[in-house]
Parts: sequence; structure tokens; C-alpha cells
Amino acid sequence: MNKNLLLLSIVVPVYNEEEVIEEFNRRLVNTFSKTDIKYEVIYVNDGSNSQTSKILRKIADSAKNIRLIELSRNFGHQIAVTAGLDYSSGEIVVVIDADLQDPPEIILQMIDQWRNGYKVVYGIRRNRKENIFKRMAYYSFYRLLQNFSKVYIPPDSGDFSLMDRQVVNMLVAMPERNRFVRGLRSWVGFKQIGIEYDRDERFAGKSKYSLSKLFLLASDGVVNFSITPINMISNIGLFLFVSSILAAIFLIIWRISNFKILGHMPSDVQGFTTLAVLLLFFSGVQLLSVGIIGQYIGRIYDESKQRPKYIVENELGFSKSKNNLIFGDQRGAQEVKTSGEIL
Repeated sequence: MNKNLLLLSIVVPVYNEEEVIEEFNRRLVNTFSKTDIKYEVIYVNDGSNSQTSKILRKIADSAKNIRLIELSRNFGHQIAVTAGLDYSSGEIVVVIDADLQDPPEIILQMIDQWRNGYKVVYGIRRNRKENIFKRMAYYSFYRLLQNFSKVYIPPDSGDFSLMDRQVVNMLVAMPERNRFVRGLRSWVGFKQIGIEYDRDERFAGKSKYSLSKLFLLASDGVVNFSITPINMISNIGLFLFVSSILAAIFLIIWRISNFKILGHMPSDVQGFTTLAVLLLFFSGVQLLSVGIIGQYIGRIYDESKQRPKYIVENELGFSKSKNNLIFGDQRGAQEVKTSGEIL
């Protein structure tokens, strides 16, 4: 492959970004206007409102190398990224959000690293300009994930990345419905490198990732790439079991010896308060344990249903219809190309 004559696909998931999408497209086009890189832009409309959809259709009609996938409803950010990867045909694929917090100009640096032999080039957020609560949440999440996961997932790296076609093919072929793309990207391995950059504030509009959605994303990351929570339950259960035996032995000795502890004899302690506290404690541990196990069982249930990951309502700008991918399932993954033509 001639790395000077590459084909690039840029996947952009979009959800209600009518205030920023035109500026994003302008900056993206300007980034490549002085290069000889052939590229396509694949916007994935993840069930946005009518105004965003109207603007995206206008953008898709403005150039032959701009495509649009419209999903039938909001399937979530990670699934929208997955749809874009399924439809991509470039020898390398970039994933970037449309909110302009991740600067499109960094893509050229990523391409340089790919030419140096790296299969994955991911962005590392050096500084964030979000509020302190989000910064703390992101910091805690990545450190928690790093401690739990058996796969090294670089801290402070998001979905903004460049991937070689070989890596993309691996991701497309994976059957998981509960996707955590940056984790899957790390799991496949290959030669990877990060590029640091300062993450800007949103150009306009509001973040679509609320704290509750970030919590769900963190849950997907931990549960999909680690069984540490299950092991923790086992360890807690073993600790409580051993502790209860030791406590029982101590109480028996105390009763038999009839000595004072903190000025109280065994007959002075009725035990109702202690019993209530212990009952609440063990009930809480049991419910927490059942909840954690339920997270794993729920994902098994989702996978067993074998529903498609997404449903495509419309596709615009593609030279050939990709109806084999319309249900976002393995039927499409079987026909992934090693490279494709970008008009």
C-alpha cells in the first residue's frame, strides 16, 4: 500500500448538534483543503431533531465525498460510532465528535503517526475545559477502569482516534451489542500511540453526555472489560464469612469467661441494636452483590437476543447502496472490504 496515496474515512456521530455542525464541517474541509488526501466524511445522524437532520442533508448534498447515515432512532453514541465504522471504506478511519472539543486539525498529526507504522493513533486530553464535576468524574473513571481492566486502556483517551483498516475490520467483526469502542480498540492490540492535545470547550450547544450517561458509559467500560467486581463480591463474601466465625468464637469465649469489655458484662448486652445494624449491613451487601451480578447477567441477556445493533432509516451519498448493513448485524460484517473507492 502506498501510504502517500491513502483513502481516509472520517466517522462523525451526531445527535442534536444543529448549532455547531456547519462550523465543524467547515473546519474539517479546511483541514484537508491544502492536502492531496482523498477522504470521505460519514455523518451518522443518531435520531436527531428535524433541524439537525435538515442541516446534515444539506451538507451531504454539498459534496460528493460527504455521506449521511440516518438511524431510525437514538441508539446511543457508541452504536452510532459502530454504524459509521460499518459503512466506512477507507484504508484508515478517524472517529471524531462534532462538538469541536476535539480539533479536526489534529487528524493530520495522526496520519503522520500512521505513516510511521502505528495501527492506532488516539487522542489524549491534556487539559479539559469542562466543569469541575465532569473533570473529577472523568479522572475517577479512567483510574478505576485502569485498576479493574485486564486490558490497558490509556487514561484520558476518548473515542477521537485514527485506526488502520486492519483494526477497523476487527472491530466491525465483533458481535457485542453493548459497545465500549475505546476499550475494544485497545483490546485488539497492534502498535498504538497517543497524541496529547488541549480539549476545548464546546463551540456551541450543550453536552449530550450527562453525568447519568457518563455513569452508564463507565459501567459498560468496567463490566465489558473486567470481572473484578465479581471477584470483589467473592472476596467480600469470604471476608464476612471468616469474620462471622471469629466473632462467634469471641462471643462464646466472652460468655463462658464472663469478663468485662468497656465496663459491660455479657449479661448487660441485650443485642437488639447490634442485631439490627448487622442485619442492615448484610442486607446491603447482599443487594449490592445481586446488583453487580445482575449487570453481567443483563448483558448476557442483551447479547442472547441477537437483535441488530442499529437500524438504518436512510443513507445518502454512497455510490452503492449498503442495504446489507441496514440492520447493523453480522451480515454486514461478513462483507467488510480491505479498502474501498472514495469518489
